[in-house]
Amino acid sequence: MIRYLIDADCAVYAMAERHSALTARMEECAPGDIGISAISFAEIALGTEIGKPPPADILDAFLSVIPLLPFDEAAARVYAKLPFKRARFDRLLAAHALSLDVAIITNNGVDFADVPELKVENWTL
Repeated sequence: MIRYLIDADCAVYAMAERHSALTARMEECAPGDIGISAISFAEIALGTEIGKPPPADILDAFLSVIPLLPFDEAAARVYAKLPFKRARFDRLLAAHALSLDVAIITNNGVDFADVPELKVENWTL
């Protein structure tokens, strides 16, 4: 059962193995504990398409281990109630996490600080 959604930055760090604390914590989780939102996947896939890390084969390998979760009607309804902010990817991800009642794994907690009741964890420390 999904307990966490990993945001785009942390997913890229995990794929690049740049944060041993992050990858160590991920390895402690049971299969299926961590998922990636279609929102974060879109953000990463866009970067891959324009030549940023990770390469497509690494992204595909990541998705073979971390389930991709669709942004659904429940998430869209939560999104509609969140206060407006320019960082729409972050807002969409926050709504997705709230709709699933899971925490977001991020190293950018400040981006989510004004979202009421959102659980955020930084595994890069």
